[in-house]
Amino acid sequence: MTRVTSSLDRRSFLRFSAFAGVALGGTGALAGCGKSASSGDANGSSADGSRYGTVAVQLSWLKNIEFVGEYFADSRGYYRDAGFGHVNLVAGGAASTSVEAGLDTGKIWIGMSAPQTTAPAVLQGLPAKIIGTTYQKNPFCIVSPAAKPIMSPPEMKGRKIGVQDTNQLIFDALLSANGMSPRDVQVVPAQFDPTPLANGEVDGWVSYLTNEPITLAAKGFRTAHFLFADYGLPLTAETLTVRQQTVDSERDKLKAFLTAEIKGWKDAVADPAGGARLAVDVYGRDQRLDPTQQTQEAKAQNDLVVSDDTRANGLLTMTDQLIAQNIEALAKAGITIKPEKLFDLSVLRELYSEHPELK
Repeated sequence: MTRVTSSLDRRSFLRFSAFAGVALGGTGALAGCGKSASSGDANGSSADGSRYGTVAVQLSWLKNIEFVGEYFADSRGYYRDAGFGHVNLVAGGAASTSVEAGLDTGKIWIGMSAPQTTAPAVLQGLPAKIIGTTYQKNPFCIVSPAAKPIMSPPEMKGRKIGVQDTNQLIFDALLSANGMSPRDVQVVPAQFDPTPLANGEVDGWVSYLTNEPITLAAKGFRTAHFLFADYGLPLTAETLTVRQQTVDSERDKLKAFLTAEIKGWKDAVADPAGGARLAVDVYGRDQRLDPTQQTQEAKAQNDLVVSDDTRANGLLTMTDQLIAQNIEALAKAGITIKPEKLFDLSVLRELYSEHPELK
């Protein structure tokens, strides 16, 4: 197992643990009033001469292929062209605070998170909104051997499924969404290294589509999978999250940033190999990333970024139906919140209305 796989496993822990409340910390941590990390003036110019100055953008994990749209936006000057002097891409990771905590303290201006992480923070008092999403589908999946595939939740009945402790809540939500109970499967406590699946100790494994299936394939182990999103839990991921104040007072600045993001992600979708080179050689060069693996992850990621809805409405968008589905999925995980309290797609919709050429 490569060094990057170890990093991805820790990433999985942080992401999945959000369902168990681990990533949020104490309930009092999100009650303050932070100021967005930005050195620019939306009505004038900044010290560096740009319109919007420098902004801090927190990624949800270490600098790997997952943020290739941001790499293209930065390296090809889309952020600069949009009016930013500099966009500081702040890596997440095991030692970092959550995006929600960063927004609360004002250390970041915008961040990449997930509904299941942001919703509890909002319910605890953080004035924040999800304004768009990179992934139309969350990468949660059940991976299984190609020789004995599990292609739907009912096919898990009576089978041994490796479930990490921090993933138990979302796995239970998957069962509930499909009329099943924990008694229907044999849950095997697991860590994040999928070797027990390859060894035949379990029949299925709670996984991330862009992680375990690819690392197992690199070892010559053929797999099959199904996405939680296709079976009752259509949560999005890599959601763009800001403070409510930013939505209210910095709409032009947000539109400028989103313009650069859209251009960057259009390039990323079109050029997986080029994106992998940026991740391996430039932005994630200290991670010792494997170029072949990063290219494969970029291709798998494209299936999560692009959908029929984004082809019609533009990248990063969410339809009202998808928002409603996310609210329902959160409820199945025990998180009850109104859509208008968590989502605000008005800025992005205004942008595409004003600039339909971005679609």
